[in-house]
Amino acid sequence: MKKYLAILFCLITFFSVFAATDSSASGNVSLLKTAKEMGITVFWDSLSESGLLEKNGHQMTFRKNDGIILLDNLRVMMTDPPVIKNNELYVTDRFIEDATAFFTEEDDEDLFKVGAILIDAGHGGKDPGALKTYDVGGKKVTIQEKDINLKVAKMLYERLKTAYPEKQIILTRSTDVFLSLSERTDIANAVKVPDNDAILFISIHVNSSLNKSSSGYEVWYLSPGYRRTVLDKTAVDDDKSLFPILNSMMEEEYTTESIMIARFIMDGLQAQIGNQSKARGIKAEEWFVVKNANMPSVLIELGFVSNQEEAMLLNSDTYLKKATLGIYNGISAFITHFERSKGFTSANE
Repeated sequence: MKKYLAILFCLITFFSVFAATDSSASGNVSLLKTAKEMGITVFWDSLSESGLLEKNGHQMTFRKNDGIILLDNLRVMMTDPPVIKNNELYVTDRFIEDATAFFTEEDDEDLFKVGAILIDAGHGGKDPGALKTYDVGGKKVTIQEKDINLKVAKMLYERLKTAYPEKQIILTRSTDVFLSLSERTDIANAVKVPDNDAILFISIHVNSSLNKSSSGYEVWYLSPGYRRTVLDKTAVDDDKSLFPILNSMMEEEYTTESIMIARFIMDGLQAQIGNQSKARGIKAEEWFVVKNANMPSVLIELGFVSNQEEAMLLNSDTYLKKATLGIYNGISAFITHFERSKGFTSANE
């Protein structure tokens, strides 16, 4: 990672960040239309107003009105900034020419891959999380979130370990112990992987509501409105003005990946338990355990223990196995996409 940052810093310093881009350039080329003609896939996040172009295993990360383009997360290119007109992305001929040149470069980089997956079973020990007691067959049964989270986390661990023996599959907890939120993210951020490897953080939880009719599963990712530190500040001692620029671009890259992971997992869950529970969608929030993990990360809410019908499902190992399979299939689909495209980020420090 540090060697890649050094390349970035040298390039930006050489070009003079703001002077190198013609801020007066007005885009007149439809990016979506032109990209389609060129066989380029476009990803766009309207909340963060940032996007990504992908072709032949390479990516260009860009932001609206910003001429600093991140190439494969290894180097920076200066070009005319993309703009939005009439709710559509437009670029200049220069942008298209630069993109064409980049996507036709000789491929001499090592493949990116997912090197580690952190599975976080929420709550534990003295912290039971959400819980509810029901009368089941004349017996009082207390359903606790911490137990459900751990069961699913361990089943997911076994599936991933079997499917990906070459990757680090790590549980933040494998028994009924208490871990603080900071301890969980410390475990994640302490994982070391090679430069071209990425780390995924998956946090498992169960929901509860005062409204007993609330039900369904949902996947959360970090809100684009929250900005976290994902780069090492010591790497830019020579020019501290570069740090917020690069950090923001890297953080938006993590957000893009987190959204994609969330979508894959939602699809996986819907395929497995969609006929028994409803999809509540993908949502954004500034959860502590997610916002402090310096890597793509999501938080999954499997259902509501406050809804008796859903609580009975969550208390069923058969149902949890199906939910686990849905999560696994989503992660597996993301890994396939990530590694086929050589990844969207480098590993965190």
